[in-house]
Amino acid sequence: MSDRLFGLVVLIGSVAYFLAAANIPTGFLVDPVGPKLFPRLVSGIAALCALLIIIQPDNDPEWPMAMTWLRLAIALSVLVAYAYTLKPLGFLIPTAVAASVISYQIQSRVVPAILTGIGLSAGLFLLFKFALGLSLFPVPRSWMG
Repeated sequence: MSDRLFGLVVLIGSVAYFLAAANIPTGFLVDPVGPKLFPRLVSGIAALCALLIIIQPDNDPEWPMAMTWLRLAIALSVLVAYAYTLKPLGFLIPTAVAASVISYQIQSRVVPAILTGIGLSAGLFLLFKFALGLSLFPVPRSWMG
């Protein structure tokens, strides 16, 4: 029963995502397929997976233990905080903190987690800023004068 309920929730979410993609504005300089194709593909694949789960659920699903739920809640909280702090604090600091916390959850070693966060933050900044040409601020704008 829990798998079918989960499948139904995913199916409803994928339909909502598909409908939301219809509201994406198309500018005059777009590629031939337009900006709506990728979200619609993602929602279509999610709907197919949801239907598969509804049609053929697991007979005896194993639910995660309480500690796993706690780790998931921490990761979700970190990612929500990351989204809210990205603009006021710039890219490097929130990305380093979020990557460090999530890395620590994967393997509970403080120094490697911090180094992973710093390295991932710097590497992603260089990739996004110079290879992809995104206009990111590395630190808060007030620090840049």
